[in-house]
Amino acid sequence: RSVADFYAEYIKNLGELGIEPHLYTMPVEVADPIRFTEDQTHASYDPEWAHRFWQVLLRVDTVFKQFRARFVGKSSPVHFFWGSFDLAVSRFNGRRAPDRPGADAVTREAYSHEVISCGFWPGNGGFGAAAFYCYAAPEPDGLKEQTIRPAAAYYDRKLNEFILKYDDVRTSRDPEQAILDFCQSAYEASANLAKWDRAALERP
Repeated sequence: RSVADFYAEYIKNLGELGIEPHLYTMPVEVADPIRFTEDQTHASYDPEWAHRFWQVLLRVDTVFKQFRARFVGKSSPVHFFWGSFDLAVSRFNGRRAPDRPGADAVTREAYSHEVISCGFWPGNGGFGAAAFYCYAAPEPDGLKEQTIRPAAAYYDRKLNEFILKYDDVRTSRDPEQAILDFCQSAYEASANLAKWDRAALERP
């Protein structure tokens, strides 16, 4: 079924329940977006791949929660972004971040304080492979030159973040440890250069 047909039935069913939502009908964070009400182009669904992706998210969620538990400062829950379909967890040190010139209201609020964020995405227009990522905002000087673990991880200068491809995790001897090593070493590289008070923020 097309996106437009599904969306029309979805709105109809909500209306029958007495719910009249005001929804933004333009998808975001995708190439060449088409309004839900008009999208007759996308009409495929592969249940096997949807199930596989769900299984990956469940397993990554467990590892991210373990990583989050090592931090006693303010952190986000492990959360799912519907726009780019990435799962992420963010750590904050409590310090205000410099204002971002020209930032919209959402971006300005999201990056109001210093943050180091780790996540997993299935790939998008800017990066065509499923991968784990980590970035710091604001990015401290020298981060691009840092080496992190595991050996397959690297800093992507186009994305301005550390990357570890999913295939390198999937084929490693211990995938969960590879993810933890990536998150921890990328966090340490960022936090050390940004002079976070790690002794006060981390759980041994």
